[in-house]
Amino acid sequence: MTPYEQQRFDFLYKQHITNLRLQGKRKATIDSYSRAVRRIANHFGRCPDNLCTQELKDYFNALILSHSWSTVKVDRNGLQFFYAFTLNKKWQWLDIVKPQQVKRLPDTLSVDEVALIISRTEQLRYQVFLLTLYSLGLRLNEGIHLQIGDIDKASMQVHVRDGKGGQDRLVPLPRRTLAALRAYWQTHRHPNWLFPSKHSHSNQPIDKGGVQKAMRKIVTECGIFKKNQSPLFTSLLCNPSS
Repeated sequence: MTPYEQQRFDFLYKQHITNLRLQGKRKATIDSYSRAVRRIANHFGRCPDNLCTQELKDYFNALILSHSWSTVKVDRNGLQFFYAFTLNKKWQWLDIVKPQQVKRLPDTLSVDEVALIISRTEQLRYQVFLLTLYSLGLRLNEGIHLQIGDIDKASMQVHVRDGKGGQDRLVPLPRRTLAALRAYWQTHRHPNWLFPSKHSHSNQPIDKGGVQKAMRKIVTECGIFKKNQSPLFTSLLCNPSS
């Protein structure tokens, strides 16, 4: 970009981030929607505020050929937000970019496969963590951020906070899982986190990348492969840097 283009882009990009926050978007959405703006700017080498319809169509055509449809959908939504809230423009041609309507049921792990994975997990914190995720039906980040106060032993329920869409919910707590959580907590006695960071001086929960790395290793050793992975299976195996 020329210095002028870069200056204009920096200004609009900052406004884009601000608008995302003002609209209450979650951090993951802010990251992906801002990445969409950076990607198209890098593609054309200029600020994307004055691209014509044909340029946008050519860009998405190239994106479809080089990326997955999930990336195309996220970029489409991110740029739609950028045009609507930052540029105050409407995409009259938005319906042209229509991701494939393909629905496949994800492969889920069988009870035996889950038992095998947990049994092959050597480190206690990962073993109890995986047991908790599968027995409670939690997403990866939900399990990471479980706190002691979320466990209601009287009603045998777990208060899952800030789940998908920022919603809270209550899930049943199996007695076996409660027993495992109690035994594991005795090993660290952290005042807040059920799964604290392995660094004793830190007040952070267990590291997401560490969980994913351990899971990939165990799944490889067990020889388990799922073509159409469930969201939980995918999040556990996903590269933390992606």
